[in-house]
Amino acid sequence: MRELCTADPKFMDEARIDQFDRKIMALLQGDARLTNNDLSERVNLSASQCSRRRQRLEEDGYIKGYRAVLDRDKLGFSLVNVISVTLATHNRDNARRFGELVARLPQVQEAHALTGEMDYILKVVTPDLKSLSEFVNGVLLPHESVQHVKTAIVLETLKETGALPI
Repeated sequence: MRELCTADPKFMDEARIDQFDRKIMALLQGDARLTNNDLSERVNLSASQCSRRRQRLEEDGYIKGYRAVLDRDKLGFSLVNVISVTLATHNRDNARRFGELVARLPQVQEAHALTGEMDYILKVVTPDLKSLSEFVNGVLLPHESVQHVKTAIVLETLKETGALPI
């Protein structure tokens, strides 16, 4: 059995949140519009206790924010693309320049640095193939940090969630 050390940050974090906090966070992931009264009915605590717990979870950074989930198709971004990027050179300045580029591009919904053959993988939304082509050929490939780009178009999304399994 693993001995827990009280100096272990993971142990300290887990000790700060209990089953009620986890239930509150799980419910808010499903519907961030839930009121403290709604939460109190579902977690069996008073509304004031839920309010204090929610505020603490926000202040401690467990809850980073709230957002609306928009319908990508209705807004004209029906094409989802997965793009792998290999950098021209592997140094901090080049990685920084690429990171700055990605941060400025609203089409990029996710960007991850990877191990292995490719350096980054991007999830990009575009209205159509022409827009994808313009994005790849007019934005990514001309950038000085980029050597190679490989695109794949998502045919069907089987699951898409930002919810954590708490």
